[in-house]
Amino acid sequence: MTTFVLASLFVVALGVVGHAAPKPEAEATKAAQTWLALIDAGKYSESWDAAAKVFQGAITREQWALTLTGVRSPLGKLGTRGLKSAELRTSLPGAPDGKYVVVQFKTTFALKKNAIETVTPYFEDGAWKVSGYFIK
Repeated sequence: MTTFVLASLFVVALGVVGHAAPKPEAEATKAAQTWLALIDAGKYSESWDAAAKVFQGAITREQWALTLTGVRSPLGKLGTRGLKSAELRTSLPGAPDGKYVVVQFKTTFALKKNAIETVTPYFEDGAWKVSGYFIK
């Protein structure tokens, strides 16, 4: 009986450890992927709507759509995208202090085979919202 109780407690303890809160990097990466899906679908205005306030304050919806059209169109259709890195930061150059994750993806497009996409989610109002996007 004692062995069963101890074994049961061990299993319960494993279950608690196994259900720990996700790391900020994982949550921010998921938010970045969801946001990138809007861009991949050509929903540039919607990606602006889903972005962080600091992003929206830096560029208008119309400017964003025009800029992204000019940047993404020459690359062609998305090929593959894989996670390269995700790094938690509390400050970034030119941005207010806060909770950021700099997420980088290795991406291929039809007309650009080796690209690095950098997406920077910012923790705002209890959720991760993108505050920056760059393609190299």
